[in-house]
Amino acid sequence: MVVGKETAPMEQHNASTTADSEIQNKARLAILELANMISVPMSLNAIVRLNVADAIWQNGSNSPLSASEILARVVPSGGGDAHNLERILRMLTSYGVFEEHLSPNSSNHRYSLTDVGKTLVTDTDGLSYAPYVLQHHQDALMRAWPRVHEAAIDSTTEPFVRANGEPAYSYYGKKTEMNELMQRAMAGVSVPFMKAVLDGYDGFKGVEKLVDVGGSAGDCLRMILQKYPSIKEGINFDLPEVVARAPPIPVTGVSHVGGDMFKSIPTADAMFMKWVLSTWTDDECKIILENCCKSLPVGGKLIACEPTLPEKTDESHRTRALLASDVFIMTIYKAKSKQRTEEQFRQLGLSAGFSALRPFHIDYFYCLLEFTK
Repeated sequence: MVVGKETAPMEQHNASTTADSEIQNKARLAILELANMISVPMSLNAIVRLNVADAIWQNGSNSPLSASEILARVVPSGGGDAHNLERILRMLTSYGVFEEHLSPNSSNHRYSLTDVGKTLVTDTDGLSYAPYVLQHHQDALMRAWPRVHEAAIDSTTEPFVRANGEPAYSYYGKKTEMNELMQRAMAGVSVPFMKAVLDGYDGFKGVEKLVDVGGSAGDCLRMILQKYPSIKEGINFDLPEVVARAPPIPVTGVSHVGGDMFKSIPTADAMFMKWVLSTWTDDECKIILENCCKSLPVGGKLIACEPTLPEKTDESHRTRALLASDVFIMTIYKAKSKQRTEEQFRQLGLSAGFSALRPFHIDYFYCLLEFTK
């Protein structure tokens, strides 16, 4: 009994030490993963540049392929290093982009696309999320990332400007290739989202004239008018240099109009915008919303699709995606532009003259915000 009493505290101490060691091990592992996290987007960028997703997909077969088989398809002239490609494939497999298949009695690894990987496949319209990946990793943007800490020290100038000498929008406007990639990226993201919107939201019924504010190439407007032929007139409104490069929209009554949303916006029964407000400061958003409100009749509405932050931070994929996008905006567009909560959007709308806001949760990333005048 005496021995038992003497060893019990020691057992408790050992158990406590083991638990502390486990916690510390997990903490060290987590910080090592975070420190090496740049490997994830840059490997994704590499996979897109190599067109691996289309090579595996092959018109829907999605048959598991080895790294050497993939390499033979993406580099038909021969050569390359299958071992290095496999290192990239394995790492992205751990993040759910590929599925790994191990042959019985063999160390040969083969890879097919998961649902995540399939978003990088070029569809029949020539669209995918691949340009969105490339757009995020252009040289001008990459130069800004080592300066993120400066946004916390001095928010008067965003890291992109510090790295490149001018704001992102004006920089894009002077670079034809960047502007075209941006349009392809926005189309690849917008089309699947708009399909979900048009399936789950009927707020365009009864509208006769619609303006897409910041509509880029006009993909969203085209899809809306195809679903609602009762809309007699559609205007794709964006900067003059953007609409100058936008392709014609093969829908009757649609036109591209260049202008400045900070000065005025064409009149309409309803307005639509996607991922516009999040790239501007509160004061700038108020000006945009005021100009929208001025150009709408009483009862008219602005339908805005924006990421909306949760009130409380958690570790879900949705929250991480939203907060990562928020830091991207701070780094590239405006140090004081930001993603917002539904309540913050509501208050902005009220301050600009709108009477009400109704949110519609159709997508995990974007929220459809209906502002009514």
